[in-house]
Amino acid sequence: MSEYAETPRTSMAEGPDAAPAGRALTVADVLALPVLAAGQPEVIAGAARLGRPVRWVHITELTDPASFLKGGELVLTTGMPLPEDPAGVRRYVDELADIGAAALVIELVRRYHRPPAPLIQACRVRGLPLVTLAKDVNFLEVTQVVHTLILGSQADAVRRTQRIHEAFTALTLRGAGPEDVVRAAAEMSGRTVVLENLVHQALLCEPSGGTVDEALTGWERRSRVTPPVDRPEVGGPEGWLVAPVEYQGERWGRVAMLPPPPSGTPTLTAPTAPTAPTAPVTSGAPGAPDASGGSGAAAVTAAVFGPQDVTVLERTAMALTIARLIHATPWERTAHRSALRDLVEQRHRSPADARARLTALGLPTEGTVFLAVLMDTRAPVDDTGLEPRLSEQLRTTGTAALVGTLAPARLGVLLALRPAQPWRSTVEHLGRTALEVDPCAVVSIGSEVTDLAHTARSFREASRVAEATRPGRRLPAGRSYHELSDIGLRRLLYALREDTRVQEYAERQLGRLIDHDARHGTDLLTTLRHYLDAAGSKTGAARLGGLSRETVHQRLRTVERLLDCDLGSGERRTGLHVALTALDVLRDGGAAT
Repeated sequence: MSEYAETPRTSMAEGPDAAPAGRALTVADVLALPVLAAGQPEVIAGAARLGRPVRWVHITELTDPASFLKGGELVLTTGMPLPEDPAGVRRYVDELADIGAAALVIELVRRYHRPPAPLIQACRVRGLPLVTLAKDVNFLEVTQVVHTLILGSQADAVRRTQRIHEAFTALTLRGAGPEDVVRAAAEMSGRTVVLENLVHQALLCEPSGGTVDEALTGWERRSRVTPPVDRPEVGGPEGWLVAPVEYQGERWGRVAMLPPPPSGTPTLTAPTAPTAPTAPVTSGAPGAPDASGGSGAAAVTAAVFGPQDVTVLERTAMALTIARLIHATPWERTAHRSALRDLVEQRHRSPADARARLTALGLPTEGTVFLAVLMDTRAPVDDTGLEPRLSEQLRTTGTAALVGTLAPARLGVLLALRPAQPWRSTVEHLGRTALEVDPCAVVSIGSEVTDLAHTARSFREASRVAEATRPGRRLPAGRSYHELSDIGLRRLLYALREDTRVQEYAERQLGRLIDHDARHGTDLLTTLRHYLDAAGSKTGAARLGGLSRETVHQRLRTVERLLDCDLGSGERRTGLHVALTALDVLRDGGAAT
């Protein structure tokens, strides 16, 4: 076994031809360039640190090169000046590591044909990437190519930064809300961006290259292990880039930019080069720690965010602070409104996305009974103060719910209750509060559902109840709300009163009779109504109309002649009863419904 056989190594493999825009040039990027790849580079130590940025390339044949470095340099050497004794080798490596050299690249052509064991050990101890070249490489050509890329990248970075500042300035000047700001941040960075409050509730999530489910599942737990920061920094076990968001001089929450989810062995991409480059891929188990004590996956995560991402997050936090001052509506309320509308309109990409989003907002979604409640008011909801009042009422009683306006005069509530928790008393209290605010408010409910994906159905049912209820209608005994079982024929026709098919039906069934009454001053329609109300009994109709049975009989024969029907038919009487009820609804606007 060789003296460095246990050292994890990195071989070269085919990779992409460009580094992500806005990311600094890294050691891995440089190693993937054809000018270096031709030397068959092999990473002997520090594979987990290949994400280090390269500020410059320095060729040296000195025994003390560190005195000419400033940090961030990729050091190229033939190995000729390397000390003979292990202590000298350690000192050589220590000086490079102390000054912050990005990596040491040694050519195994002249003095050495295999890297010395003391050099490997020293680099492993200090976490300095050590790369060997099996073939001769023109170091001057390496410096020319890399320096051209670095200078070009710096110019591009200045232009990108300017565009970022201009974009966020435009958002602020037009008074953009938090949704617009977070969406812009995700689009500019190509990362998922999440806005949370101080209790780690995710109020806004704009996924990029993933799903809401992937971004928000287990959000509170993951967020709590990511420590707070005073400025944009990468932190926590997942390597989030986070920045604080303030309101009136106090910390209000934070915005987080998430790295892409791990997908096996990380591949480090290279910058654009004259010909297709190759990119190093860590060999062995993904994320396995190397001798430097780091993890390959962790190093890749740390290198995911570049200066452009930091700039985007800085400006995002600033724009959110300004937006918080401009938009008076609390963002928690805005988040509830948005989540509720997405549920009602079924705008989530998947049920998993919906569950993850609502759980991240603090709403239980497992082992829960959901119930939709709608409140329709005469005045706009925002003018009534009903929304914050109900939110506080539910919070005080410890009832989990989403509360938010669904339309200018419609407020929605989604109750999330334990299976054994009675819902009628909760709805009753909500209904009474709504009626205190607006005595003509219509409070309607849908049916209970146990799956979050079915809440849209509960809201549709509540909406149908509301459509069938005239404002100010007398409430059922002991209740402040209406439900599906309250909807009879009259209220169903009230809900359909604007449907021309209902209007045509009533006219087709009764039009000739109504016209006859109008021309001759008769009241046959009333007689027909009494007959139908008496369930087809002429005696009962005579009693209701204060007429003799014979008079009723004669009038009904005239009705049969005018309508060309047989009133002895139960089906025909049913049809006429529906038509009469529809006529009443159309004439009085459903005053009796």
